[in-house]
Amino acid sequence: MADIAAETTDAPAQKTSLRTVVAASAAGTTFEWYDFFVFGSLIQVISKTFFSGLNETTAYIAALALFGAGFVFRPIGALVFGRIGDRTGRKGAFLVTVVLMGAATVAIGLLPTYQQVGLISPALLVLMRIIQGFALGGEYGGAAIYVAEHAPQNARGRSTSWVQTSAAFGLFAALAVILVTRLVVGNLFGPEAFDAWGWRIPFLLSAGLLLVSIYMRLKLTESPAFAKLKAEGTTSTAPYAEAFGQWKNLRLVIVALVAIMAAQGAVWYTSFFYTQTFMEKFLKVEPATINLLMMAAVAASAVLYVLFGWLSDKVGRKPVMLFGMALMLAAYFPGFHMLAQTLNPALAEAEARAPVTVVADPADCTLQFDPVGKSTFVTSCDMLKSALANAGVSYRNEAAAPGTPAMLRVGQATVPSADASGAPAAVAKAVKTSVEARVRQALTQSGYPAKADPARMNLVGAFGVMMIFVVAATALFGPLAACLVELFPTRIRYTAMSLPYHIGTGWIGGFVPFTAFAIVTAVGNIYSGLWYPFAFTAISVVTCLLFVPETRGRPLDD
Repeated sequence: MADIAAETTDAPAQKTSLRTVVAASAAGTTFEWYDFFVFGSLIQVISKTFFSGLNETTAYIAALALFGAGFVFRPIGALVFGRIGDRTGRKGAFLVTVVLMGAATVAIGLLPTYQQVGLISPALLVLMRIIQGFALGGEYGGAAIYVAEHAPQNARGRSTSWVQTSAAFGLFAALAVILVTRLVVGNLFGPEAFDAWGWRIPFLLSAGLLLVSIYMRLKLTESPAFAKLKAEGTTSTAPYAEAFGQWKNLRLVIVALVAIMAAQGAVWYTSFFYTQTFMEKFLKVEPATINLLMMAAVAASAVLYVLFGWLSDKVGRKPVMLFGMALMLAAYFPGFHMLAQTLNPALAEAEARAPVTVVADPADCTLQFDPVGKSTFVTSCDMLKSALANAGVSYRNEAAAPGTPAMLRVGQATVPSADASGAPAAVAKAVKTSVEARVRQALTQSGYPAKADPARMNLVGAFGVMMIFVVAATALFGPLAACLVELFPTRIRYTAMSLPYHIGTGWIGGFVPFTAFAIVTAVGNIYSGLWYPFAFTAISVVTCLLFVPETRGRPLDD
């Protein structure tokens, strides 16, 4: 890969217009975000296709974990491509990333299902997600740095904010393609056709987008700042040692991670991904309605990225980013409660009128997450909690005397559970089905809806709540690229900037849907998962106030 990257920087530098630089960088990054977000938006279908050997809740958590698995390898990609970018050039590094990303995404659309080849199917899917994450780890840093090193000093925030909008364009394109495909396939072949094979179409469409992205990036020349370093013979020969072995640079990496990127990962992925999980699994909103809401919010975000990037050129990066962090910190819990009230008021009313309580011996209850599908969860407590998790209903836990069979209280009604521990598989399955039926009946009689009622939805109100999240996310993300580029010296900028960015977005942000959903299934409260992003955001607010310098106006050739 280093040889490929080097070949792209050997040609004599020609002046490239800023408009071309921004367009080519943002277009390629949009394509890569599209690839990544198609997967995230099809979690429900993917869980059924590749993890059909697991129970419903565990399959969904496993699919969310796989979505996060792509992020695990992003820091590794950041290190590999960061080194290439700092030694041989920015352009070549992120040309390679777009090819890898596109190939892996098209391949996902061609994979066999679990029913066809068993465990080989999820294994191949994991491999493709790893390649996607590895490639995206080198993409963002290269694109942001490339634009910033071409942009005028007084317009760096506005110029780099177009790279941030690529996330919005990619997510919007993913949601739009999925929505159109779902409607067309459903109308022509029936509602089951999309889940059976129609989900592959958005992945396969990546082939055409890949060719366009490669063509645009081949037209670019090297950035002026790196070209100057190369001409002077002062490029870094050991980017890792300089970036992480010298305290002055390592300190900046740590500050960028803890004070900025921890919040960025938590805020952005809560706003644009966990909201989808929350609406689908807990509020029982139809996927088409979720897609429309998300598309409207994402479309608005594209404008706001540029607005906040421009604003940071006027007032500074730090105050704009702090505003975004603080707004989301205040909005986490009230905002998600308001989503429930606007999208599924019947659920909110039922929870207030007939609260649900699981009364059980704590020793009888286990954490219901089993990625390998070997646990059966057939104790009296586990069967009740599994049924409630599938129903998306909040509940409280109340300890019972040791050895007492679990019981469910729904308002004044009670539902006794049963224990199938040690029973043959067929008997355990029958007992579990019986318990689940009794739970559903009790919930229905107490007014708990099986699905959100479209006639009672306040979509304008829900959109207003989502716009609060969007403003917070874009205020933080809009100036972020300019801030990170200005924070690090040119010699090691690609390596030093990319690592904290992808740890924050990958390891913290990428696991927001998985971790938050797993917390909910363990605790029982549908809002309890929000403590995960809340904690990271709170840490960043404090550390940003204390340790992040204002970078607006810094020269990039220092």
